[in-house]
Amino acid sequence: MLLTELLHNVPAVCVSREKEAEITSVCCDSRKAEKGCLFIAVRGYQSDGHRFIASAVERGAAAVLAEEAPEEIPAGVAVYLTENTRAAVADAAAAFYRHPERQLRLVGVTGTNGKTTSTHLICHILEQTGHPCGLIGTNGIRIREELRPADRTTPDGLELYALLREMADAGCEYAVMEVSSHSLVLDRVRGLHYAAAAFTNLTQDHLDFHGDMEHYFEAKALLFDRCDTAVINLDDAYGARLAQQVKCPVITFSAKRDEARLVAKNVRLQPDNVQAVLVRDNDIARMRLNIPGMFSVYNGLTAIACCLALGMGLEEVTEALRTAQGVKGRAEIVPTGRDFTVMIDYSHTPDSMENILRTVRDYAKGRVIGVFGAGGDRDKTKRPLMGKVGGEGCDLCVVTSDNPRSEDPDAIIQDILAGMSAKHRYKVIPDRREAIAWAVKHAQPDDIIVLMGKGQETYQEICGVKHHLDEREEVAKALEAPEAR
Repeated sequence: MLLTELLHNVPAVCVSREKEAEITSVCCDSRKAEKGCLFIAVRGYQSDGHRFIASAVERGAAAVLAEEAPEEIPAGVAVYLTENTRAAVADAAAAFYRHPERQLRLVGVTGTNGKTTSTHLICHILEQTGHPCGLIGTNGIRIREELRPADRTTPDGLELYALLREMADAGCEYAVMEVSSHSLVLDRVRGLHYAAAAFTNLTQDHLDFHGDMEHYFEAKALLFDRCDTAVINLDDAYGARLAQQVKCPVITFSAKRDEARLVAKNVRLQPDNVQAVLVRDNDIARMRLNIPGMFSVYNGLTAIACCLALGMGLEEVTEALRTAQGVKGRAEIVPTGRDFTVMIDYSHTPDSMENILRTVRDYAKGRVIGVFGAGGDRDKTKRPLMGKVGGEGCDLCVVTSDNPRSEDPDAIIQDILAGMSAKHRYKVIPDRREAIAWAVKHAQPDDIIVLMGKGQETYQEICGVKHHLDEREEVAKALEAPEAR
């Protein structure tokens, strides 16, 4: 593709003698630069792409798009300047991958909790009703039957448009994706318009990035400026506020308020499923979702309301939902063959911890033992809140490490303990493997051990290095230990 075609919708000015080039690829990482590529210099939070322009050119870049010109403009290389290269990444990617978003119907889900399960449920319903679907989110990427790992909830613009192109070429009719607040603020989803966009809830998280809850909410709200129909949880205070301010048509859902467009009544919470009677205008249907917990009611409502927004019928949607199963790392039961239960859950915010612990408490016959830590280099203010929730929701807490990243694990643990009091029973074991082994060793009949924070992750990030750590494997090792037999 010609460079001028690629930059057609990018407000850029050429500052080099060379104005044209045949572009064979686009990259923002100089290590991925190759002959014929367009290198886009983006200012990141840890490094500045402008520092690596020379390196990209050495590797064969035919053109550079930047916010400021390099000190020396290499001969034969086209250099263009624009005010915001982060936004330009998405615009250039859309053009390079021939606008795949125009061939797909997009469904986006945002919120603090419930995004992963809700998107999986939406995708399941669509596939069950004959609509080929792609999926992008925290637990990975799915293009029809192919599964891939994901590095972040919402990929950057280059990877995102490349994935959408693959989905379109694979015959997908829909692309369902988790839309993070970071992706909205940082223009990763720039240029995308959604047939349906859903808001699950908003609780404290990511304040290290957004600063406060108001800015966090404003970031989430950006999604609803770019959708045909908004799907909003009316039982969440921020959701009720959002429903009043969006400009597009809205489908609200609730398990408490009859004024919502979709209402769950007669909710029944079982140890392995949730059931409810759904009312939408004059339609009535029965919902059954084989994932326990009140949060599953809301995840099911999110998925159902999204599919209704896409034009599907209530009965066909609820029927398809009956065959849906749980998502890895979300209230996932680990087989033990023992008289106690081990559950893995991704809950890593005060609200999500409270949700999973309340669910477990509803059917626990023995003690609830929580094993959890908090992520490093992230919102520190939520750590004592997590400690308080863990202390109040568990009979015994094992406070340990999550992904400490560049922080001292012991310092993170002290932040957590600040929210706990003398009445809370807890034990501190910084090494997560040892913490899991201790919990398994000391489990009594009918106890439920809840491993919180890692979910689907099979690594632990320490000092910038990801070390293999799969909690399922650690549970198996603990069960094989002589003292656990």
